[in-house]
Amino acid sequence: MSTGDLWVFVEKREEEINPVVFELLAKGCLLNEHLSGSVIAACIGKLKVSQRDMLSSYGAEKVISLFGEEEASHGSYDYIEIAELLYAAVKESKPSILLAGATFLGRSVMPLLAVKLGTGLTADCTELEVDPERNILLQTRPAFGGNILATIECAVKRPQMATVRPHVFGMDMVRRACKIEIEKRHYNVSGISPLKVLETVIEKEKFDITESEVVVSGGRGLGASAGFGLLEKLAHKLNGVVGASRGAVDLGWISNSHQVGQTGHTVNPRLYIACGISGAIQHLAGMKGSETIIAINEDPDAPIFEIADYGIVGDLYEILPKIIERLK
Repeated sequence: MSTGDLWVFVEKREEEINPVVFELLAKGCLLNEHLSGSVIAACIGKLKVSQRDMLSSYGAEKVISLFGEEEASHGSYDYIEIAELLYAAVKESKPSILLAGATFLGRSVMPLLAVKLGTGLTADCTELEVDPERNILLQTRPAFGGNILATIECAVKRPQMATVRPHVFGMDMVRRACKIEIEKRHYNVSGISPLKVLETVIEKEKFDITESEVVVSGGRGLGASAGFGLLEKLAHKLNGVVGASRGAVDLGWISNSHQVGQTGHTVNPRLYIACGISGAIQHLAGMKGSETIIAINEDPDAPIFEIADYGIVGDLYEILPKIIERLK
């Protein structure tokens, strides 16, 4: 029998909490309006006081810190040990829902945990809601290559588990008057993992499209891969990065690391410029949270204009050079 609590896995990298955790806590508070339990942050190892305060400000009512019996000499935990610690804690507390970011670590830990718990897991979700009549988590994710959205539910087994793409939800702080509750638990996971971490190397990427405040994206309307050279010039002037629609990526005009949409990255920049992008629902899902959207397209009926703050109807090869010239 589950408690009705909603847990969020607190992922850390180089001792810093991944921002997706705060997004999930804020969303968890909204979901919890239809549930009977508490919003709880489940962390592996120690947290700084400032980090606990941050978790509280985004909605956590309680933090459960999980340790192995030999944490003093252990150092860091690998994903197998993390899954074992979470398994022990979940079996003890029986939460109704467990959420994690669809990150490298989340995608490694959560499937292992779901198998051990004998429950379902919906990966790469782009939306979460609760059916208030049945208290069931409705988990929405792209399916069939992003051509449809599938809503999945785990009607019987608990906990209901989902990984969620970073930047899908906002990071809205939740003001709490009460002090956050802290609980420490120790479980014996020594000798479980066959892995041994010899060295950790953090690769510095050339760019991170999800963190940029300006994204200049191109689609099939560019007509050729050479069009991205023009977008590069504009992005450089604005201190931004270049994005792309799935159509442009499928044509081989640019690598999929630039793709924005349901099957690519979700971005929320201050400025998003869509060039030659019609505005299919799959693309809109990945950028509709942008603060300001500018669309440039020859088709005045393109769906992208329905969500754009500013629209320019015309040939982007005539418009963009003039914009770049004015930015000198």
